[in-house]
Amino acid sequence: MFEVEELRSSVEYDMESMEDAIGFVTPLERMLRDLQTSLRNGSYEFGTTDLPFMAIVRARSQLMLPFKTLLRQINDTHREGLQEADDT
Repeated sequence: MFEVEELRSSVEYDMESMEDAIGFVTPLERMLRDLQTSLRNGSYEFGTTDLPFMAIVRARSQLMLPFKTLLRQINDTHREGLQEADDT
């Protein structure tokens, strides 16, 4: 959430060069808050399909979405699950 808030601040500070981000920051923030809420309240479930925000991630460059790699990693974890360490 910190990264999205920083991106929003950047957009608000420099609307001219960040105008492409205006249209996706709010929906991305909403989707991440929904994910965060489901994690906190225990309703989150791993899945086999992409998380909703991946459409935004795929459509943006690393320059416009600097934490794109982090969002991909979150999605990969959602799709592949968590692997427990072998104690042996």
